[in-house]
Amino acid sequence: MKAHEVVMDWVTAELASGRLHIGDHLPGERALAETLQVSRSSLREALRVLEALGTITTATGSGPRSGTIITAAPEQAFALSLHLELATRRVGHDHVAETRLLLEHWAATHSSPAGLDRAAADALLERMDAPGIGPDEFLALDAEFHATLSRAAGNPLISTLMEALRIAIADHTAELARALPDWQSTAGRLRAEHREILEALATGNGEAAGALLRAHISGYYAETTAAGAASA
Repeated sequence: MKAHEVVMDWVTAELASGRLHIGDHLPGERALAETLQVSRSSLREALRVLEALGTITTATGSGPRSGTIITAAPEQAFALSLHLELATRRVGHDHVAETRLLLEHWAATHSSPAGLDRAAADALLERMDAPGIGPDEFLALDAEFHATLSRAAGNPLISTLMEALRIAIADHTAELARALPDWQSTAGRLRAEHREILEALATGNGEAAGALLRAHISGYYAETTAAGAASA
């Protein structure tokens, strides 16, 4: 078994037993190497792998956020895997769009107004209303808005997968948005669609919200894909 697998198995077992929790510090390097019976060089390599996977974060210095802390951010690992799939062309951006449709439509139709953080969604929409906002900032807020809506379904894996998709395609999405002939017009339409979707969810009409989301995602994907092809 590789060193990072030994460390991952130990962290998993400690979390499952309740002896460790997200946000806890791992033992010091020497103590952990002795506990797991691996060399300190192998342990350091394993910790680098786990940090890349979003399992832990490490920081030097002093204070409560220094040292090695369990973060358990699985979207980072999912995003890394998806990014590699996109790079090898085993997966295309059209597949990502289809997956978004599946996830977000399901989340909308299974959402509950009681689970919707309306205040957070409204705050994001207000920030997207900022005059002259550029595509990069707008799209970051847009992704956060969609993730906020998805949480109303009460399925944390849906939000995790959506975040992974967002991270993996962020550069591609921004590049296509910058190719749009009239970004401000597109942004205005997206704002209006966002408000329709939010209102449907807030009033408990998940089926309508799901239909609106499908049109919203499909329409934007078609528009940006066409713009990207025209500028190529």
